[in-house]
Amino acid sequence: MGQAFRKLFDTFFGNSEMRVVMLGLDAAGKTTILYKLHIGEVLSTVPTIGFNVEKVQYKNVIFTVWDVGGQEKLRPLWRHYFNNTDGLIYVVDSLDRERIGKAKQEFQAIIKDPFMLNAIILIFANKQDMKGAMTPMEVCEGLGLYELKNRKWHIQGTCALRGDGLYEGLDWLASTLKEHKAVGYSSIGPSSF
Repeated sequence: MGQAFRKLFDTFFGNSEMRVVMLGLDAAGKTTILYKLHIGEVLSTVPTIGFNVEKVQYKNVIFTVWDVGGQEKLRPLWRHYFNNTDGLIYVVDSLDRERIGKAKQEFQAIIKDPFMLNAIILIFANKQDMKGAMTPMEVCEGLGLYELKNRKWHIQGTCALRGDGLYEGLDWLASTLKEHKAVGYSSIGPSSF
């Protein structure tokens, strides 16, 4: 009984750890988001070849975030980062209307992978500060989020350069993780949501 109480206490009050993979097409803003969350600054970035990994502590959750390059030739490597993943942050360039179909295709392939069936999904509809950007609702429609059944997901409009929306997204991710872990779900296997 003591161990069960400790696990419950740690789940709600102690530090939790969460493994997150951050994916999206090239130039969506993934690396900018990662370093804005990690050090609170916008760094000058170049296209990611391979990956960046950083620990981001927010409230009482330590997120280990894997930011994997989004160039077309790198996308087949994404699946190598799926094992033991608790959450997916999928970043969409809300200005890139021409590639929303491609963003949907890649997103649907990710969430249907057997290792990702139980991952919590956070969508960052990035570049909301730009004129002509798709609204978060348009990004939802473009990715087919409304058709998702039995999955926990949330979309958050963001501006990576200013940090707008990033912490609201992490709030949702942290609280959803706590609910997820409190009921004892593992990161592998079919989703029960």
